[in-house]
Parts: sequence; structure tokens; C-alpha cells
Amino acid sequence: MTVVRLTRMGRKKKPFYRIVVTDSRKRRDGGWIESIGYYNPMVKPVELKFDEERLAYWKSVGAKLSDRVARITK
Repeated sequence: MTVVRLTRMGRKKKPFYRIVVTDSRKRRDGGWIESIGYYNPMVKPVELKFDEERLAYWKSVGAKLSDRVARITK
């Protein structure tokens, strides 16, 4: 199954996340199919940028959103 979820980037105690489309069987930071945006919770205000068209496309072909991605992309 295809999933839209966060993959962690950045360094120790300074996380930065990419919003990626991947196979659900892969590890959190494993390979991914497409990167559609990023999320940086460490700056004020929180920085969030993603391609709404690509997210809508992946949802239309059956990709599930992780709980966190569903919450931050509302």
C-alpha cells in the first residue's frame, strides 16, 4: 500500500521533516517514491510547504495519509 508520511531529516535535536509518498513496508527513513513538501516544527511560526495538487493526486489513486500528515495538511 502507498502511504503519504513524514521522513525525518536534520540533525540531532533539530528535526526537519519531508512529506513523502512511499510504500508502507519501507522504514521511516527508507526510500520514497516522491517528495511533495516539507515541515519544519522548530521555527516560529511553524514552516509547512507542500504541493496540494500532488497530494490530491496521491489521495485519488488510493494512498493513505499518516495521522500526522492528515493533521498538518488540513
